[in-house]
Amino acid sequence: MSLALAPHVAETDLQLLAQGFAAEAARHDHDGSFPHENFDRLHDGGWLNLTIPRRFGGQGAGLAKAAEAIGIVAKGCASTGLVYAMQLTQQGSLSRNEHVPEQVRARVAADAVAHGGLLNAMRVEPELGSPTRGGLPQTILRRQPDGSLLLSGRKIYCTGSPGLTWMLVWARDEAEEPKVGHVLVPARSPGVRIEESWDHLGMRATGSHDVVFENVRIPAEYATDLRPPEAWAKPDPVQATWNAAGLGALYTGVAHGARDWIIHFLRNRVPSGLGKPLATLPRMQEKVGEIEALLAVNARLIGSLAQALDQGTPAPATEAHVMKSALVENAVRAVEIAVSLAGNHAQSRRNPIERHLRDVLCGRVHVPVPEAAHSAAGRAALLP
Repeated sequence: MSLALAPHVAETDLQLLAQGFAAEAARHDHDGSFPHENFDRLHDGGWLNLTIPRRFGGQGAGLAKAAEAIGIVAKGCASTGLVYAMQLTQQGSLSRNEHVPEQVRARVAADAVAHGGLLNAMRVEPELGSPTRGGLPQTILRRQPDGSLLLSGRKIYCTGSPGLTWMLVWARDEAEEPKVGHVLVPARSPGVRIEESWDHLGMRATGSHDVVFENVRIPAEYATDLRPPEAWAKPDPVQATWNAAGLGALYTGVAHGARDWIIHFLRNRVPSGLGKPLATLPRMQEKVGEIEALLAVNARLIGSLAQALDQGTPAPATEAHVMKSALVENAVRAVEIAVSLAGNHAQSRRNPIERHLRDVLCGRVHVPVPEAAHSAAGRAALLP
């Protein structure tokens, strides 16, 4: 499979790139090292600007192409896939945000097109947790006499932090009735410090460290999207759909990696007491069929969500949120079945399926978590 890019971009087959990512994934997982070289290759192939509008020099792709690309990358390396998913999602979101001046959006896009600049949002804080549950951030903007702003605070779980060029930081001003929103911060600004805190079970190469901001000076035009907290309370169906399909594609890609591994294992494993491959056993065929069913359902759900959005009719936010939960659970279940068929072989770090299991379990912690998505859908049904 090869996604088509615009004629002026030298296309690199994304499948081939993903195979190269897979060859180094175990090393990055073991070391917890950020795969800078993977993003250099994605940039060289024109893949980092997939969702940037054509007027800014990007490909102008919609969600369907983005989700397909995310799944391919994630199958090769889940950590690369997560950072890549954030790049495509956040670049697309920023380009649509008319609260941010056109010249600022163009500047961020130009960094991605020309230099492979990565962008991601930073929202979670030690005390606040995720802002999706309410509350004001402790990351604060203080306006200076010259009109600039000083930003101070700490963010945790900052995915991709070692490789980012731009950071979208969730912050508030210091007014008596504060406004909140995302503030653009050049990642190499004085006062930005990465504390290497990320040492998790899965997605170990994402570099999701703490980032500390100590009186980081930013121009006023980088903080134009501040709104009263209640203005952010209403869910955005477009962003919810991007989140559902993007994360769904990511973890389905991880499950495809586990699926391919178990099929190869069952075809080639010939126990001496059986005298023929495990793939010939009806039970193995049934369970692999269950994996196929889960992945087929995910493919249809992702395709439907993406196609509807690209045609201008995004799913309601509550529906997109429960779809995200269902897609992740299907991916987790597919990997768990593959692991059950491999027995002890799936517990060995010599085999990538062990990493696939750890990585796919991380899908459950992305917002909205299942209980929040289900509660919101239940309230919508019961209390219209």
